[in-house]
Amino acid sequence: MSTQDHALGTPAAYRRVLADRDFRLLWAGSTVSLAGDGMTFVALAWLVLSQPGGTARLGLLTVCFTLPVFAGGLLVGPLLDRFDKRHVLAADCVLRGGAVASIPLAAASGEAPAWLPFAVAAVHGLLKMVPLAGFPAAIPDLVRRADLDAANALEALGFGTAGVVGPSLGGLLIAGVGAPNVLAIDAASYLVFAVAALAVRRPLTPGPRADAATTPAARLSVLLRDRFLVVTTLAFMAFNVAEGMLLVVAPWLAKTHLPGGSSALGLLLAALAAGELAGGAVAGLWRPRLNPLRALAFAQLAAGGGFLAVLLTPHPWGVAAGFLAIGLFSAPMTVWAQSLRMERIPGPLRGRAFRALRTLMQATPPLGAALATPILREGDLALAAASMFLVATVPVLMLLAPGSSRPPG
Repeated sequence: MSTQDHALGTPAAYRRVLADRDFRLLWAGSTVSLAGDGMTFVALAWLVLSQPGGTARLGLLTVCFTLPVFAGGLLVGPLLDRFDKRHVLAADCVLRGGAVASIPLAAASGEAPAWLPFAVAAVHGLLKMVPLAGFPAAIPDLVRRADLDAANALEALGFGTAGVVGPSLGGLLIAGVGAPNVLAIDAASYLVFAVAALAVRRPLTPGPRADAATTPAARLSVLLRDRFLVVTTLAFMAFNVAEGMLLVVAPWLAKTHLPGGSSALGLLLAALAAGELAGGAVAGLWRPRLNPLRALAFAQLAAGGGFLAVLLTPHPWGVAAGFLAIGLFSAPMTVWAQSLRMERIPGPLRGRAFRALRTLMQATPPLGAALATPILREGDLALAAASMFLVATVPVLMLLAPGSSRPPG
């Protein structure tokens, strides 16, 4: 992409995208479901932290949330490229909603077994890639190419809005109605998404070329030959290791070092999502007149600096400011890279390609959780902060390398 194509967008692009009934339904259903997911992480983390050995169990919970993503991702791409995405998304909602509902149902009938939160987290992780790959794979079929940045920014805005509402509301509700009832709300949010997906009128099936596109080896070769896809995927994988560490650090800080308990955890996660909300809104309207890899590198460097704010403990608002910065600069990374991927990946390969790329990127947080857990058991917050910063920012050198910084093409 040349610098001339790095255009300044207008709010009219958002209006055009949202005027499409099918996109609006899918986006709204996804946002509601994501808000429920935000409440679920807070509720499950609080349930686990309330058990003996809570810090070690929290690390295990984070691994259960993230490790199965890789296995589930292997199955998602072919499903999305073979079946109507509306039906795949609805089936995912039924399965994950039922898993989440098992905890409030078990609590209502007695006491939920200690292993159940981990099983629910594993099911959630196993199926997580269905909406993460399914929604973006459907976007090019719903909007014009000129509106891809706006549509991808709206996806990021959905993540941000849900992330602000879900964790903050979940943290407040836990004290009032209890964690199991918070999980019941998430189970209901899946029903909303299922209904929205099935209400989309336009079939979201791949074209006839999908079955005869290429062999698996040829499809992989298409992705590996693209320098932009390879370098950005590796950089995002590293950044997600740091975010995986943060998923353990944030509850640990709220439980042991910050005033407010679950409300402090909700504040941190809401600040992260608020940053994503603001960053996504800007990214949908503006792309800098820089080489794409350089723009991503500078955004990743700025986002990485936010991890150091955990050193401002015990001041929750100072730590929250760092979380805000992480979201503010990481959201444009996602929006700009995703639009470029949609332009570069052939239509018949989108389901498989987005499954492969997002699976790789989402499979690395367990490594971060595994790295953070022993550090926090020793109580070494400074080492945790330095580790997150370095893991998040060292890949910037790869993005800025002379051989990688040429415009993709």
